[in-house]
Amino acid sequence: MTHATAKLHELGQSLWLDNITRELLDSGQLQTYIDDYSVTGLTSNPSIFDKAIAGGGYDDGISEKAATGIDREALFFELALEDLRRAADLFAPIHERTGGVDGWASLEVSPLLAYDTQSTVRAVTSLHAQAERDNLFIKIPGTAQGLPAIEEAIFAGVPVNVTLLFSPDHYRAAVDAYMRGVERRVEAGLDPAVGSVASVFMSRWDVAVSDKMPHELKNTLALAIGLKTYQAYREQMDSQRWQKLESSGARMQRLLWASTGTKDPSAPEDLYLHCLGAPFTINTIPEGTLHAFHDHGHVGTPMPSDGGDADKTLTAHKAAGIDLDALAAKLQNDGAAAFVKSWNDLMSLIDKQSAALRA
Repeated sequence: MTHATAKLHELGQSLWLDNITRELLDSGQLQTYIDDYSVTGLTSNPSIFDKAIAGGGYDDGISEKAATGIDREALFFELALEDLRRAADLFAPIHERTGGVDGWASLEVSPLLAYDTQSTVRAVTSLHAQAERDNLFIKIPGTAQGLPAIEEAIFAGVPVNVTLLFSPDHYRAAVDAYMRGVERRVEAGLDPAVGSVASVFMSRWDVAVSDKMPHELKNTLALAIGLKTYQAYREQMDSQRWQKLESSGARMQRLLWASTGTKDPSAPEDLYLHCLGAPFTINTIPEGTLHAFHDHGHVGTPMPSDGGDADKTLTAHKAAGIDLDALAAKLQNDGAAAFVKSWNDLMSLIDKQSAALRA
């Protein structure tokens, strides 16, 4: 029996785990996901580490590092990088086999730097150097304030996972920042092959309009946004601007589907996997969704490059009173605020754990 995860991988889509904990590494479960579930990368964020640290699995590391007197932010990044180096090493054979296309792990820069381009660039450069792993992305939000930092980080040769994208326009802005950074590297005579992915969040669209839509439109908005974003992705890949860069040795920024766990209990568990399959894309999957999809998921037909019937669905949502541009901006702003809250919660937890362990 060929599991759905293997079939989706055969379609050309990379499956990345949306989680990391020390227990996943110590137990060998991450290696099992690689061997048996076709997982070829992973992402992390402050919320994931907040839950893992609250579980007590990092007490020894916190106690040891807190005793050295380092500040809480530096302590966190040391803990996170210990795990991410191990994960990156597990994915290293995939990274090598695919010529750097796949086999990545991701670490998020502090969201408190979001409005300071130069501080963000210094932080991502320092973190990537500290990690000492070629297959580690540093995550930078694709907000208006984050776009200059993305360009500068790419120009500096730091691989970037552009996060917090919600719409085709958000994606276009992110890929434009990426290509500007690559173009500057070409002009400077530097290697233009700097890895990057653009992470577009799905399920939050459907959650945002769930109580405003008639039944026939329920859980259709995110997929329509996904179709239009994939259309924009394919247009960028076919553009003269990109073809020129590719001929210089550049590597395309891959499209990544994020927030793909189904939030509506009445909807299929694999809603955002079944309908978002496409070659040269990535789907980051929460553990529960990964297990469900592996056991009884179904792979749909590949996404059409022309947007399919997305315009019809989006028109229906507009007719129902949804301002798609305003909602995209709200989702991104809310996401950025949630990142800051998660970060502050994480820092407070490290303070609390450090104090308790000292006591």
